[in-house]
Amino acid sequence: PDKLIKETKKKVDEYRTFQQDWTDEVAFVERAGSAVCLICSDKIASMKRSNIKRHFDTRHAAFASKYPAGDSRKKSCQELLSRVEASQQQLRVWTQQGDGNSASFAAALAIVKNGKPFTDGEFAKSFMLDVANELYANFSDKDKIIKQIKDMPLSARTVHDRTIMMSNQIEATQVKDINAAQFFSLALDESTDVSNLSQFSVIARYVAGDTIREESLAVLPLKGTTRGEDLFKSFNEFAKEKNLPMDKLVSVCTDGAPCMVGKNKGFVALLREHEKRRILSFHCILHQEVLCAQMCGEQLGEVMSLVVRVVNFIVARALNDRQFKALLEEVGNSYPGLLLHSNVRWLSRGKVLSRFAACLSESRTFLERKNVEHPELADTEWLLKFYYLVVMTGHLNHLNVKMQDVGNTIFSLQQAVFAFENRLELFIADIETGRLLHFEKLAEFKDALIASDPDRHLHLQQLAGFTSNLLQSFKVRFGEFRERTPLFNTDLSYIPGVSVRDFELQAADLKASDLWVNKFKSLNEDLERLERQKAELASQHKWEEMKKLQPADQLILKTWNVLPVTFFTLQHVSVAVLTMFGSTYACEQSFSHLKNIKTNVRSRLTDGSLNACMKLNLTSYQPDYKSISKTMQHQKSH
Repeated sequence: PDKLIKETKKKVDEYRTFQQDWTDEVAFVERAGSAVCLICSDKIASMKRSNIKRHFDTRHAAFASKYPAGDSRKKSCQELLSRVEASQQQLRVWTQQGDGNSASFAAALAIVKNGKPFTDGEFAKSFMLDVANELYANFSDKDKIIKQIKDMPLSARTVHDRTIMMSNQIEATQVKDINAAQFFSLALDESTDVSNLSQFSVIARYVAGDTIREESLAVLPLKGTTRGEDLFKSFNEFAKEKNLPMDKLVSVCTDGAPCMVGKNKGFVALLREHEKRRILSFHCILHQEVLCAQMCGEQLGEVMSLVVRVVNFIVARALNDRQFKALLEEVGNSYPGLLLHSNVRWLSRGKVLSRFAACLSESRTFLERKNVEHPELADTEWLLKFYYLVVMTGHLNHLNVKMQDVGNTIFSLQQAVFAFENRLELFIADIETGRLLHFEKLAEFKDALIASDPDRHLHLQQLAGFTSNLLQSFKVRFGEFRERTPLFNTDLSYIPGVSVRDFELQAADLKASDLWVNKFKSLNEDLERLERQKAELASQHKWEEMKKLQPADQLILKTWNVLPVTFFTLQHVSVAVLTMFGSTYACEQSFSHLKNIKTNVRSRLTDGSLNACMKLNLTSYQPDYKSISKTMQHQKSH
C-alpha cells in the first residue's frame, strides 16, 4: 500500500508540474509558479494540462488552425517566447539599473518646465503608481517596478532641492562657457511680477564652439527703487559674485527706458564709467518698431480711440458681450466676438482692428439696438481712415512677428526694418496712384463706394501722407542702426583687444584668396537655400518644421571658425558682431515665463526658487542630473 501511495503521489506531482513540451504544443511558459500564455499573457492558476489545453483550444483556435501541431507550431511558439524574453530582459535591466535619485531629478525637471508647483511631486508619484499597476499588470517584475516608484523621493522639499541643484549646475556651465568665450553681449530689461516686486532680467549671448547661445543668467529682484543706480548695483554685485569676464563685454541692448540709457545716471552710462571703456548700447528694435506704429497722428488716433470705445462698450459689459455673441451666431459670423485692446501688447492694435473690421456691420446693428449713436461708423471719410489703419497695422504686425525670435542677429533685424522702409515707399506710390494693390480691405471699400456712386471722388492723398509720416518716423527711429552699419566694417574700438592694423591687413589677404572667397560664396548658397526652405515651410504653416532648421547664425559662425589662424582678427570681429543683441525679445520671453511661474497662487515663491525655475525653463543646456546623483547619497521615499 505504501508503494502504491508513493507512485500515485508521484503521478499527481508530475500531473501538476509544468511540462517543458507545453511551450511548443500550446504556447505556455512558467512564470513565478503560474502558467502564462505567450499569446495573450493570461495566467492559469491551476497547473493542469487539461486547463491549459482548454484555454488554448477555446481562446486561440485561430492560432491553432494557422499553425497546426508539428514543426510550424513549434517554430511560431519559439518566436513568441523569444519576443517575451527580450521584453523581460529589457525590463530586468531597467529595474536593476534604475536610480531613484536620477528618476526624481527627471521628475523634478518635468514639474518645473511645465510650471507646476513643487508639491505636485507627490501627485506625480501617485499618478505613476496608478498607471504602473495597470500597465505592468502581467509583468513578472511588476512588484519591483512598483517598489522603485514608491522608493523614488518626490516630496515638495525634494523637488525644490533638485531644482536648485540643477539650476546651479546650469549656471556653473554658463559662467564657464562665458569665461571661455572670446566676447559676450547682454540684453537687459525690467518688469514687475504679481507681488509688485521688480525683476531685472539679464540675458547673455556668447559663442560656445560652433553654437551661439542665448542664456538667461539671472532674474535679479529689486526690493526698492528701480533707478539706473539700483539696476547697476544689482548687476555689478551679481557679476562679481559669478566672476563674469566684464572685459569681454561688447554691447548692451535695452528697452530704451531712462533708467537704462540716461546720460549720466542710466545703467549703460554707469557701466561705461565703471569699465572705463567704450561699450556699445542699442535701443531694442522691436520696441522702436512698436513706438513707430503708435505714432499714427491725431486723426488716425481718433479712429483708434473710437474703435476702443465701441469695443469696450460691447465686451467689457457682460450682458452686452453675451448679446453681441448671440447676434454674431445668429447672422452666421465665423468670429466668436470682439477683442479688447491692450497698449502693452505689441500686436494688440492690429488684431483688435482686424476683428472689428470683420464684425463692423454687426457692431452697427448692435449699437442701433442699444440706442447708442456713433455716426462716424457710417461716415465715408472715417471709414477710409479706418480701413487704411486696419491694413497698415496688419503690415506692421507682420514685421513685428518676423523679428520676434531668439537668435536673430542684429543684421537680420536691421535688414527686416530697412526692407519694410522700402515697402512703405511702395505703399505711398500704391496709394497715390489709386491702385491699392497692397490695401485689399481699403480697395474693397473703395470699389463698393464707386459701384454705388460712380461720380464719387475719394481723398486718398491724405492716406499717402499718413504713410509718408510713418516712413519718416522709421528713418528717424532707426537712424542709430543706419549710422552704425558702416561702423562694423571700420571702427573697431568697441571690440576689446582687436587691432585695426591687423584687421585691414587680414581683410586684404582674404579678398585675394580664391579658396576662402569661395568658402563664403558657398555660405551664401547655403543661406539662400535656408531662406527658400523657410519660405516654403511658412507657406505651408509648418512652424514646428521651421524650428528644426539650422539657424543662419550657426552657418555663418561655422564658416568663420574654419578659417586658419592667419585670419584670427577677422574671426574675432565676426564673433563679436554675431553676439550683439538687436532686441530684448529674450527678456520679454523671460517675463512671459515669469508670469506663468509666479502666479497669484504662487506669489510667495522665494527669489532663489524663482530664479532656479526661470533658468531651467529658459536654458538651452540639458542638466546632467545623473552626474549630480552620483555625488549624492541614495535615499528612498519615507
